[in-house]
Amino acid sequence: MSVIRELWSFPFMVNAFRAGTIVAVVAAAMGWFMVLRRQSFAGHTLATVGFPGAALATLLGIGTLVGYFTFCVVAALVLTTVPRRQAGQDAALTGTVQAFLLACGYLFVALYRGFLGGVDSLLFGSFLGITDVQVVVLGLVAAAALGVLAVIGRPLLFASVDAEVAAARGVPVRVLSCLFLVLLGVATACAGQITGALLVFALLVMPAASAQLLTARPLVSLAATVLIAVAVTWGALVAAYYSPYPIGFYVTSFAFAVYVVVRLGRVVRSVL
Repeated sequence: MSVIRELWSFPFMVNAFRAGTIVAVVAAAMGWFMVLRRQSFAGHTLATVGFPGAALATLLGIGTLVGYFTFCVVAALVLTTVPRRQAGQDAALTGTVQAFLLACGYLFVALYRGFLGGVDSLLFGSFLGITDVQVVVLGLVAAAALGVLAVIGRPLLFASVDAEVAAARGVPVRVLSCLFLVLLGVATACAGQITGALLVFALLVMPAASAQLLTARPLVSLAATVLIAVAVTWGALVAAYYSPYPIGFYVTSFAFAVYVVVRLGRVVRSVL
């Protein structure tokens, strides 16, 4: 607690903890459904397009927040046009588009004539320079996304567990799938502010995967996902403050460590 009090004496660290907590909660909630629905590839796709979006926004002289949200949400809308039964067939095409967009991101960075020391921040995350306005925007977007998720959560859970039965019971499975992808795009754009575009995937997947190994009860598992994500993000902020390495490295490493511990715990219990 003394370390936390020391860090919170600096306004930029207060904003970093605020933004990090918001990002962790949104990423955990969306990531839990993403893992349950086996749409990790969609999450990876949305994470990838965040980088060229932020780089283009920097080139045009607008906020990177606009680039993240625009590209991630548009990519989510494009993914909604691909039926899930064809997702495997289009995997190669999606991977090709991902590689092309990454190349575009590096092109936008190369075309930027001003000082751009933040390319590592776009890729691997940074907690420096988060403003009060960014925190407010993240908070409003997160509240809206979580509100929509709360409304559709129950039918979305039903459709995620058994889509055919849910459709037979009158649940609008296709509409829910499209809406969830848009929400996932919003969560990806939010998480990119902290973890960077390339490491968003870690915060979306690993806390949810760890929690779903711990328990099969949906509400308990979802709550555990949020707690793990917040703990990982706070730990990463502390570690990044006291070291020269990017926060995305610590978010990924700590989340992976939690997953390994949980997985080993399951193996030990099965043996005993």
